[in-house]
Amino acid sequence: MIVSIGSDHGGYQLKEQLIIALKEKGYKVIDQGCSGPESVDYPFYARRVARDVQNVIDTKGILICTTGVGMSIVANKFKGVRAALVMNEDVAKLSRQHNDSNIICLGAKYTPFEEAIKYVLIFLEENFLGERHSRRVNMIKEVEEK
Repeated sequence: MIVSIGSDHGGYQLKEQLIIALKEKGYKVIDQGCSGPESVDYPFYARRVARDVQNVIDTKGILICTTGVGMSIVANKFKGVRAALVMNEDVAKLSRQHNDSNIICLGAKYTPFEEAIKYVLIFLEENFLGERHSRRVNMIKEVEEK
């Protein structure tokens, strides 16, 4: 699996920590920026990760800003992207099992690294359950076509 990760300045430090941890666990990581703590515009980086998730086979995404909200709003504008704003282990798990989410969004101000890495690993390792949830995900896909 490939992991595409991006952040704005508010999530830069957490992004850098997650990249190191994920590489240590054997994940192939694509760093889509930003490249430092200077103020940048989060939509640029959300777009880069969302496009990777759309176009690169077997890719999941991680987006980080101060709250995670801005990144999730932008990412969810892209067809086929289901970005989940995650704030605990249950949401990380259920976003994959029930919603087949393919991008996890984190708020760096509210999510210390020790928690973030737990959420990310759950997100990356959990599978979509299908069954009744497939019907609902297909309904989301229908909305994207309108």
